Amino acid sequence: MTQLELKIPPLALLLLFGLAMWALSALFPTLPVTEPMRLSALVIAGLLGPAIAISGAVAFRRAQTTLNPITPDASSQLVVRGIYRHSRNPMYLGMLVLLFGWGVYLASPIALALLPLFMIYLTRFQIVPEERALLARFGHDFERYCQRVRRWI
Repeated sequence: MTQLELKIPPLALLLLFGLAMWALSALFPTLPVTEPMRLSALVIAGLLGPAIAISGAVAFRRAQTTLNPITPDASSQLVVRGIYRHSRNPMYLGMLVLLFGWGVYLASPIALALLPLFMIYLTRFQIVPEERALLARFGHDFERYCQRVRRWI
């Protein structure tokens, strides 16, 4: 386990990347995207991203398990229903959708180029440690779930 694992809450990471996207977009040329397209992307992602993330949070609440991403070992149940039939990480997927819409709104290739870095960081320092904790807690059930459902989509 490295020092960065489970240290930066995912919502803080979302805000950091959103700010970095905005700051970098001011320094580099923009894409030729019309204002209506930019606003449409922002509105669609602004609705879809949170809807995906909230559906994951609701599933956790219904299962009466922890929503705290810093303490995955406190999970009381393996949630595999609802949106979790399609993605093992819908809350993080929702964040990615939101950042995508933000990048299109900024019309910035450099901002959009940060999306893979968001995914890589989140996978390495948040998702992998969460999966390690879930494997230790739920064993074979979690392994079977991972075989059926992809990490992102």
